[in-house]
Amino acid sequence: MTTPPKNPAASGKKDQFSSAGFILAAIGSSVGLGNMWKFPYITGQNGGAAFFLLFIVCLIVIGLPVLLAELAIGRAGRGSAATSFVKAGGSKMFGRLGLLQVIAPFLILTFYVIVAGWTLHYAVQSFSGHLFSNPDFKGQFNTFIGGYMPIVWQAIAILITGIVVVKGISGGIEKFNKVLIPGMIILLIVMMIRAVSLPGAGEGVAFFLKPDFSKLTPESALVALGHAFFSLSLGMGILLTYGAYVDKRQPLGTATIAIGAGDLIYAFVAGLIIFPTTASFGIEPDSGPSLVFIALPAAFSAMPFGAFFGGLFFVLLAIAALTSAVSLLEVPVTYLMDRWKWGRTKSVVVISVFVLLIGLPSALSFGIVPGLSAMGSKNFFDWLDFITSNILLPVGGLITTIFAGYFWKGAAEAAGLKSGWFRVWLFMLRYVAPILVLLVLLDTTGILKLK
Repeated sequence: MTTPPKNPAASGKKDQFSSAGFILAAIGSSVGLGNMWKFPYITGQNGGAAFFLLFIVCLIVIGLPVLLAELAIGRAGRGSAATSFVKAGGSKMFGRLGLLQVIAPFLILTFYVIVAGWTLHYAVQSFSGHLFSNPDFKGQFNTFIGGYMPIVWQAIAILITGIVVVKGISGGIEKFNKVLIPGMIILLIVMMIRAVSLPGAGEGVAFFLKPDFSKLTPESALVALGHAFFSLSLGMGILLTYGAYVDKRQPLGTATIAIGAGDLIYAFVAGLIIFPTTASFGIEPDSGPSLVFIALPAAFSAMPFGAFFGGLFFVLLAIAALTSAVSLLEVPVTYLMDRWKWGRTKSVVVISVFVLLIGLPSALSFGIVPGLSAMGSKNFFDWLDFITSNILLPVGGLITTIFAGYFWKGAAEAAGLKSGWFRVWLFMLRYVAPILVLLVLLDTTGILKLK
């Protein structure tokens, strides 16, 4: 009697997620730095709870319908973010347009692994105690990102990411998320409890939970929509690619709600960590992406065993970043495997090398290279973040909504929705999401300015 092969490819079966593994991997893609690093400071800039409510509306009205469409297209096409449109029944034009959803995650990954490297560095500094030897946490952070060491940590981050992706879907990405996401959630809850119990934390909680609609602007709507796309990993081919590895028996509607809920809960917990901490230590909640690298070390320094818990938290924050990095890397890797028939190892190595090289300008744009740190109102890193988040991702989402809403004859069967919910979903894809996304694009390109 022979033992059946454990490798799916060896048995003729496509490597794919289990039901629970898929949901965890999709949540792992969304609960990265987007909600812990980016969400708190853009919330602080736009008035706290009022912006959070606006974000929820964008998530439900636009995010979830597009998310379901991406999953359905991916599962129906069983290919990469570019080829699935054609394999699902679309024209070659959509295949070419879908290539944008391969380019976008690649560009995002070039600067995303840089911040993942920052978190790894902070974990080491915290465990060693060096992070708390100098109370000037802002100065420490600026000195670090303004040097060459971020390049080393950038390389380490892409190496870890590549090792996971090389092992495949079930053996790499799924196992990575199954082990690390539950542990991360537990420690985030512990950190939330610790944050809200800090002296003066009530002011931060009130800022986060008490809406001030007078501070909302049309720009706030643009930022909320952009972050809904970014935090759910929409328009960048991730969920479309993951959908290609989902079992056909997996209810996509249920998975969509679970992924959206996971993203929202993570954002909420992130707010209840950051804002009470900033209030307790007198830090402005709109001080930029460095917020998490300044506020949290201050909190850890004031608590018993702060070096240990701080190190553990930054390890888990790095894990959150790396789960997203893994999903970003999988998109271009799947494209090379699907389009050019390359092996997984070769695809991972080639993409990883290019990510590292093209990411160098972003890593060097915090003061060490003046030409990269002063490019108008932003540095190179911030420009790349702005272009991908506010232009490429909405364009990718627009392509998905137009295809699923108007051109895809198999949408009803692929989505697996009952007739009533299908009509609602189709209405959102045809008449609501495209219009709002188009308004964002017109505003970001300067063709139309929202007043």
